[in-house]
Amino acid sequence: MTRGHRDVRPHIPENAPGVGLIGAGAIARSAHLPAYAAWQIPVVAVASRTPASAHRLARDFDIPAVYESVAELLGDPRVAVVDIATAPEGRLDLIEAAIAAGKHVLVQKPLLADAAELPRLESLLETARERGLRVAVNQNARWAPAWRLATLLVREGAIGEVVGVTHLLDKPLPPLVGTPFDAIPHMLIADYLVHWIDISRCWLEGSAVTSVTASDGRVPQQPVEARNPWQADVAFRTADGASAAIRIVGDARTRTGGCPFWIHGTTGTIRGSVLLGSDALEWERDGETTRFALDGEWFPDGFAGAMGELLTAIADEREPENSAEHVLATVRLGLAAVASAASGGVPVRPTGLDLVASSRRESA
Repeated sequence: MTRGHRDVRPHIPENAPGVGLIGAGAIARSAHLPAYAAWQIPVVAVASRTPASAHRLARDFDIPAVYESVAELLGDPRVAVVDIATAPEGRLDLIEAAIAAGKHVLVQKPLLADAAELPRLESLLETARERGLRVAVNQNARWAPAWRLATLLVREGAIGEVVGVTHLLDKPLPPLVGTPFDAIPHMLIADYLVHWIDISRCWLEGSAVTSVTASDGRVPQQPVEARNPWQADVAFRTADGASAAIRIVGDARTRTGGCPFWIHGTTGTIRGSVLLGSDALEWERDGETTRFALDGEWFPDGFAGAMGELLTAIADEREPENSAEHVLATVRLGLAAVASAASGGVPVRPTGLDLVASSRRESA
Protein backbone atom coordinates (compact mmCIF):
# COMPACT_ATOMS: atom_id res chain seq x y z
CA MET A 1 0.00 0.00 0.00
CA THR A 2 1.43 3.36 -1.02
CA ARG A 3 1.74 5.79 1.86
CA GLY A 4 2.77 9.40 2.09
CA HIS A 5 1.52 12.64 0.62
CA ARG A 6 -1.59 12.72 -1.55
CA ASP A 7 -2.58 15.84 -3.42
CA VAL A 8 -6.08 16.84 -2.26
CA ARG A 9 -5.91 20.42 -3.47
CA PRO A 10 -8.36 21.72 -6.08
CA HIS A 11 -7.26 21.21 -9.67
CA ILE A 12 -7.89 24.09 -12.06
CA PRO A 13 -7.06 23.63 -15.76
CA GLU A 14 -4.95 26.16 -17.61
CA ASN A 15 -6.88 28.74 -19.59
CA ALA A 16 -10.10 27.99 -17.70
CA PRO A 17 -13.24 29.26 -19.45
CA GLY A 18 -15.18 32.25 -18.18
CA VAL A 19 -17.69 31.79 -15.36
CA GLY A 20 -20.93 33.72 -15.01
CA LEU A 21 -22.35 33.92 -11.48
CA ILE A 22 -26.10 33.95 -10.91
CA GLY A 23 -26.85 35.13 -7.38
CA ALA A 24 -25.14 37.74 -5.22
CA GLY A 25 -26.02 36.53 -1.74
CA ALA A 26 -23.95 35.70 1.32
CA ILE A 27 -22.66 32.33 0.06
CA ALA A 28 -21.37 33.91 -3.16
CA ARG A 29 -19.54 36.61 -1.21
CA SER A 30 -18.18 34.43 1.58
CA ALA A 31 -17.26 31.25 -0.32
CA HIS A 32 -17.69 31.12 -4.09
CA LEU A 33 -15.84 34.28 -5.03
CA PRO A 34 -13.04 34.11 -2.42
CA ALA A 35 -12.32 30.55 -3.60
CA TYR A 36 -12.34 31.51 -7.26
CA ALA A 37 -10.09 34.49 -6.62
CA ALA A 38 -7.61 32.37 -4.63
CA TRP A 39 -7.46 29.72 -7.34
CA GLN A 40 -7.56 32.10 -10.32
CA ILE A 41 -10.88 30.93 -11.71
CA PRO A 42 -12.06 33.72 -14.05
CA VAL A 43 -15.47 35.16 -13.14
CA VAL A 44 -16.49 37.42 -16.02
CA ALA A 45 -20.07 38.35 -15.16
CA VAL A 46 -22.65 38.39 -12.38
CA ALA A 47 -26.44 38.74 -12.39
CA SER A 48 -28.80 39.07 -9.45
CA ARG A 49 -32.41 40.01 -8.75
CA THR A 50 -30.88 42.65 -6.45
CA PRO A 51 -28.65 44.66 -8.79
CA ALA A 52 -27.11 46.66 -5.95
CA SER A 53 -25.70 43.47 -4.43
CA ALA A 54 -24.35 42.39 -7.81
CA HIS A 55 -22.62 45.74 -8.29
CA ARG A 56 -21.02 45.49 -4.85
CA LEU A 57 -19.72 42.00 -5.63
CA ALA A 58 -18.40 43.17 -8.98
CA ARG A 59 -16.57 46.04 -7.31
CA ASP A 60 -15.13 43.92 -4.51
CA PHE A 61 -14.04 41.00 -6.72
CA ASP A 62 -13.17 42.80 -9.97
CA ILE A 63 -15.93 41.19 -12.02
CA PRO A 64 -16.05 43.06 -15.35
CA ALA A 65 -19.78 42.76 -16.18
CA VAL A 66 -22.98 43.15 -14.15
CA TYR A 67 -26.33 42.19 -15.62
CA GLU A 68 -29.80 42.90 -14.29
CA SER A 69 -31.27 39.77 -15.86
CA VAL A 70 -30.23 36.16 -16.25
CA ALA A 71 -31.03 36.33 -19.97
CA GLU A 72 -28.45 39.10 -20.45
CA LEU A 73 -25.77 37.09 -18.62
CA LEU A 74 -26.55 33.98 -20.66
CA GLY A 75 -26.19 36.04 -23.82
CA ASP A 76 -22.61 37.05 -22.95
CA PRO A 77 -20.26 35.01 -25.19
CA ARG A 78 -17.50 35.21 -22.56
CA VAL A 79 -19.62 33.08 -20.20
CA ALA A 80 -19.01 29.39 -20.86
CA VAL A 81 -19.96 28.10 -17.40
CA VAL A 82 -22.87 29.28 -15.25
CA ASP A 83 -22.54 29.11 -11.47
CA ILE A 84 -26.07 29.04 -10.02
CA ALA A 85 -25.71 30.26 -6.43
CA THR A 86 -29.37 30.95 -5.67
CA ALA A 87 -31.98 29.58 -3.27
CA PRO A 88 -33.63 26.27 -4.30
CA GLU A 89 -36.79 27.86 -5.72
CA GLY A 90 -36.53 28.21 -9.46
CA ARG A 91 -33.22 26.34 -9.84
CA LEU A 92 -34.58 24.00 -12.50
CA ASP A 93 -35.72 27.00 -14.52
CA LEU A 94 -32.21 28.43 -14.34
CA ILE A 95 -30.63 25.10 -15.29
CA GLU A 96 -33.00 24.83 -18.25
CA ALA A 97 -32.21 28.37 -19.41
CA ALA A 98 -28.46 27.77 -19.13
CA ILE A 99 -28.64 24.53 -21.12
CA ALA A 100 -30.77 26.23 -23.77
CA ALA A 101 -28.08 28.92 -24.02
CA GLY A 102 -25.38 26.29 -24.51
CA LYS A 103 -23.68 26.81 -21.14
CA HIS A 104 -22.14 24.28 -18.77
CA VAL A 105 -23.62 24.47 -15.26
CA LEU A 106 -22.55 24.28 -11.63
CA VAL A 107 -25.62 24.42 -9.40
CA GLN A 108 -25.79 24.92 -5.65
CA LYS A 109 -26.90 22.09 -3.38
CA PRO A 110 -29.39 20.67 -2.60
CA LEU A 111 -29.89 19.86 -6.24
CA LEU A 112 -33.57 19.10 -5.71
CA ALA A 113 -35.99 19.32 -2.78
CA ASP A 114 -39.21 18.04 -4.37
CA ALA A 115 -39.50 14.45 -5.61
CA ALA A 116 -42.15 15.56 -8.10
CA GLU A 117 -39.45 17.49 -10.00
CA LEU A 118 -37.24 14.44 -10.59
CA PRO A 119 -38.67 13.61 -14.05
CA ARG A 120 -38.11 17.18 -15.25
CA LEU A 121 -34.55 17.18 -13.91
CA GLU A 122 -33.78 13.87 -15.60
CA SER A 123 -35.14 15.26 -18.87
CA LEU A 124 -32.94 18.36 -18.56
CA LEU A 125 -29.87 16.22 -17.92
CA GLU A 126 -30.64 14.12 -20.99
CA THR A 127 -30.86 17.29 -23.07
CA ALA A 128 -27.53 18.47 -21.66
CA ARG A 129 -25.90 15.14 -22.59
CA GLU A 130 -27.24 15.37 -26.12
CA ARG A 131 -25.74 18.86 -26.44
CA GLY A 132 -22.38 17.90 -24.94
CA LEU A 133 -22.90 20.09 -21.88
CA ARG A 134 -21.79 19.24 -18.34
CA VAL A 135 -24.08 19.81 -15.36
CA ALA A 136 -22.43 19.51 -11.95
CA VAL A 137 -23.53 20.13 -8.37
CA ASN A 138 -21.66 22.26 -5.86
CA GLN A 139 -21.09 19.40 -3.41
CA ASN A 140 -18.06 21.38 -2.26
CA ALA A 141 -17.56 19.31 0.90
CA ARG A 142 -16.23 16.48 -1.27
CA TRP A 143 -13.11 18.67 -1.53
CA ALA A 144 -12.80 19.45 2.17
CA PRO A 145 -9.19 18.24 2.61
CA ALA A 146 -9.88 15.54 5.24
CA TRP A 147 -12.94 14.22 3.40
CA ARG A 148 -11.16 14.33 0.04
CA LEU A 149 -8.20 12.37 1.34
CA ALA A 150 -10.54 9.88 3.01
CA THR A 151 -12.30 9.40 -0.34
CA LEU A 152 -9.01 8.70 -2.12
CA LEU A 153 -7.98 6.20 0.57
CA VAL A 154 -11.32 4.39 0.35
CA ARG A 155 -11.02 4.20 -3.44
CA GLU A 156 -7.51 2.76 -3.10
CA GLY A 157 -8.84 0.00 -0.87
CA ALA A 158 -6.82 1.28 2.10
CA ILE A 159 -9.35 -0.15 4.60
CA GLY A 160 -10.73 -2.97 2.48
CA GLU A 161 -14.49 -2.99 2.05
CA VAL A 162 -16.31 -0.25 3.95
CA VAL A 163 -18.35 -1.65 6.83
CA GLY A 164 -19.69 1.54 8.40
CA VAL A 165 -19.56 5.34 8.24
CA THR A 166 -20.23 7.47 11.32
CA HIS A 167 -20.47 11.26 11.67
CA LEU A 168 -20.99 13.44 14.76
CA LEU A 169 -21.59 17.18 14.52
CA ASP A 170 -19.98 18.62 17.64
CA LYS A 171 -20.46 22.28 16.76
CA PRO A 172 -22.86 25.20 17.15
CA LEU A 173 -25.58 25.64 14.58
CA PRO A 174 -25.44 28.73 12.36
CA PRO A 175 -28.07 31.42 13.07
CA LEU A 176 -31.38 30.00 11.88
CA VAL A 177 -34.20 31.85 13.62
CA GLY A 178 -35.86 34.29 11.25
CA THR A 179 -33.93 33.10 8.21
CA PRO A 180 -35.49 31.47 5.12
CA PHE A 181 -33.81 28.19 6.14
CA ASP A 182 -35.98 27.97 9.24
CA ALA A 183 -39.07 27.84 7.02
CA ILE A 184 -37.91 24.65 5.25
CA PRO A 185 -39.69 21.59 6.70
CA HIS A 186 -37.18 19.25 8.39
CA MET A 187 -34.47 21.73 7.44
CA LEU A 188 -31.57 19.93 9.12
CA ILE A 189 -32.22 16.81 7.06
CA ALA A 190 -33.45 18.47 3.88
CA ASP A 191 -30.63 21.03 3.63
CA TYR A 192 -28.08 21.30 6.44
CA LEU A 193 -26.95 17.66 6.46
CA VAL A 194 -26.89 17.23 2.68
CA HIS A 195 -23.08 17.34 2.60
CA TRP A 196 -22.83 14.61 5.25
CA ILE A 197 -25.36 12.45 3.42
CA ASP A 198 -23.49 13.01 0.16
CA ILE A 199 -20.01 12.14 1.43
CA SER A 200 -21.35 9.03 3.18
CA ARG A 201 -22.86 7.74 -0.07
CA CYS A 202 -19.51 8.43 -1.80
CA TRP A 203 -17.70 6.22 0.72
CA LEU A 204 -20.30 3.46 0.26
CA GLU A 205 -20.26 3.47 -3.54
CA GLY A 206 -21.03 0.15 -5.15
CA SER A 207 -23.76 -0.66 -2.63
CA ALA A 208 -27.54 -0.60 -2.89
CA VAL A 209 -29.44 1.22 -0.14
CA THR A 210 -32.21 -0.90 1.36
CA SER A 211 -33.36 1.23 4.30
CA VAL A 212 -33.30 4.92 5.26
CA THR A 213 -34.32 6.10 8.73
CA ALA A 214 -34.36 9.65 10.04
CA SER A 215 -35.80 11.64 12.90
CA ASP A 216 -35.59 15.16 14.26
CA GLY A 217 -36.78 16.92 17.38
CA ARG A 218 -36.55 20.00 19.55
CA VAL A 219 -33.90 20.25 22.27
CA PRO A 220 -34.13 21.59 25.84
CA GLN A 221 -34.44 25.39 26.00
CA GLN A 222 -34.72 25.71 22.22
CA PRO A 223 -36.33 29.12 21.58
CA VAL A 224 -40.03 29.05 20.84
CA GLU A 225 -39.48 31.20 17.76
CA ALA A 226 -37.18 28.54 16.29
CA ARG A 227 -39.49 26.74 13.90
CA ASN A 228 -37.26 23.79 13.03
CA PRO A 229 -35.94 21.10 15.38
CA TRP A 230 -32.29 21.44 16.37
CA GLN A 231 -31.36 17.77 16.63
CA ALA A 232 -31.53 15.08 13.98
CA ASP A 233 -30.37 11.56 13.15
CA VAL A 234 -30.03 10.01 9.70
CA ALA A 235 -29.08 6.38 9.06
CA PHE A 236 -29.09 4.11 6.06
CA ARG A 237 -28.23 0.49 5.44
CA THR A 238 -27.13 -1.29 2.29
CA ALA A 239 -27.80 -4.70 0.79
CA ASP A 240 -24.31 -5.94 1.67
CA GLY A 241 -24.68 -5.01 5.35
CA ALA A 242 -22.76 -1.73 5.41
CA SER A 243 -24.31 1.26 7.13
CA ALA A 244 -23.98 5.00 7.69
CA ALA A 245 -25.09 7.14 10.62
CA ILE A 246 -25.16 10.92 11.03
CA ARG A 247 -25.93 12.60 14.35
CA ILE A 248 -26.44 16.30 15.04
CA VAL A 249 -27.07 16.83 18.74
CA GLY A 250 -28.33 20.40 18.52
CA ASP A 251 -26.78 23.79 19.08
CA ALA A 252 -23.65 22.45 20.77
CA ARG A 253 -22.13 24.86 23.30
CA THR A 254 -18.45 24.54 22.49
CA ARG A 255 -15.59 26.53 21.00
CA THR A 256 -13.28 23.58 20.44
CA GLY A 257 -15.57 21.21 18.59
CA GLY A 258 -15.67 20.04 15.02
CA CYS A 259 -17.26 17.29 12.99
CA PRO A 260 -15.45 14.02 13.70
CA PHE A 261 -16.01 11.03 11.43
CA TRP A 262 -15.04 7.39 11.26
CA ILE A 263 -14.91 5.01 8.28
CA HIS A 264 -14.53 1.42 9.44
CA GLY A 265 -13.53 -1.21 6.91
CA THR A 266 -12.76 -4.91 6.76
CA THR A 267 -9.00 -4.29 7.00
CA GLY A 268 -8.62 -0.90 8.68
CA THR A 269 -10.09 2.38 9.90
CA ILE A 270 -9.99 6.00 8.77
CA ARG A 271 -10.80 8.65 11.36
CA GLY A 272 -10.70 12.41 11.17
CA SER A 273 -12.56 15.68 11.55
CA VAL A 274 -13.59 18.76 9.57
CA LEU A 275 -14.53 22.38 10.41
CA LEU A 276 -13.75 24.75 13.30
CA GLY A 277 -10.02 24.19 12.85
CA SER A 278 -10.37 20.53 13.80
CA ASP A 279 -9.25 19.28 10.39
CA ALA A 280 -7.29 16.04 10.74
CA LEU A 281 -7.05 12.57 9.25
CA GLU A 282 -5.41 9.32 10.24
CA TRP A 283 -5.41 5.82 8.79
CA GLU A 284 -4.98 2.72 10.89
CA ARG A 285 -4.14 -0.67 9.38
CA ASP A 286 -2.11 -3.71 10.40
CA GLY A 287 -1.26 -2.21 13.78
CA GLU A 288 0.18 0.99 12.28
CA THR A 289 -1.33 4.47 12.27
CA THR A 290 -0.47 7.06 9.62
CA ARG A 291 -1.34 10.69 10.26
CA PHE A 292 -1.55 13.08 7.36
CA ALA A 293 -0.72 16.76 7.10
CA LEU A 294 -3.60 18.59 5.42
CA ASP A 295 -3.40 21.67 3.22
CA GLY A 296 -6.32 24.08 3.03
CA GLU A 297 -9.82 24.09 4.49
CA TRP A 298 -13.36 23.28 3.39
CA PHE A 299 -14.18 27.01 3.29
CA PRO A 300 -13.26 28.27 0.79
CA ASP A 301 -11.07 25.63 -0.92
CA GLY A 302 -13.91 23.12 -1.30
CA PHE A 303 -15.73 25.59 -3.54
CA ALA A 304 -12.69 25.82 -5.80
CA GLY A 305 -12.57 22.02 -5.82
CA ALA A 306 -16.16 21.66 -7.01
CA MET A 307 -15.82 24.26 -9.75
CA GLY A 308 -12.33 23.04 -10.66
CA GLU A 309 -13.60 19.51 -11.17
CA LEU A 310 -16.26 20.77 -13.57
CA LEU A 311 -13.76 22.91 -15.47
CA THR A 312 -11.32 19.99 -15.69
CA ALA A 313 -14.06 17.66 -16.91
CA ILE A 314 -14.98 20.14 -19.64
CA ALA A 315 -11.33 20.29 -20.73
CA ASP A 316 -11.03 16.48 -20.63
CA GLU A 317 -14.38 15.94 -22.35
CA ARG A 318 -15.68 13.65 -19.59
CA GLU A 319 -18.37 13.77 -16.95
CA PRO A 320 -17.33 15.53 -13.73
CA GLU A 321 -17.05 13.56 -10.51
CA ASN A 322 -19.78 15.79 -9.06
CA SER A 323 -22.07 15.46 -12.06
CA ALA A 324 -25.76 15.99 -11.42
CA GLU A 325 -26.41 12.40 -12.47
CA HIS A 326 -23.97 11.17 -9.82
CA VAL A 327 -25.55 13.40 -7.16
CA LEU A 328 -29.04 12.05 -7.94
CA ALA A 329 -28.38 9.20 -5.50
CA THR A 330 -27.71 11.79 -2.79
CA VAL A 331 -30.96 13.53 -3.73
CA ARG A 332 -32.93 10.30 -3.44
CA LEU A 333 -31.30 9.49 -0.10
CA GLY A 334 -32.21 12.93 1.21
CA LEU A 335 -35.79 12.69 0.01
CA ALA A 336 -36.15 9.29 1.68
CA ALA A 337 -34.70 10.69 4.92
CA VAL A 338 -37.15 13.60 4.94
CA ALA A 339 -40.02 11.18 4.29
CA SER A 340 -38.88 9.04 7.21
CA ALA A 341 -38.63 12.04 9.55
CA ALA A 342 -42.06 13.27 8.44
CA SER A 343 -43.55 9.89 9.40
CA GLY A 344 -41.99 9.95 12.86
CA GLY A 345 -38.92 7.89 12.02
CA VAL A 346 -40.55 5.01 10.17
CA PRO A 347 -37.93 3.39 7.89
CA VAL A 348 -38.25 4.08 4.19
CA ARG A 349 -37.25 1.18 1.97
CA PRO A 350 -36.29 2.59 -1.43
CA THR A 351 -36.03 0.46 -4.53
CA GLY A 352 -33.35 0.91 -7.16
CA LEU A 353 -31.25 3.26 -5.01
CA ASP A 354 -27.79 2.15 -6.11
CA LEU A 355 -24.78 4.18 -4.98
CA VAL A 356 -23.06 4.07 -8.35
CA ALA A 357 -19.50 5.26 -8.83
CA SER A 358 -18.75 8.56 -10.52
CA SER A 359 -17.56 8.46 -14.12
CA ARG A 360 -14.12 9.68 -13.08
CA ARG A 361 -13.70 6.77 -10.69
CA GLU A 362 -14.84 4.32 -13.31
CA SER A 363 -12.33 5.68 -15.82
CA ALA A 364 -9.45 5.88 -13.34
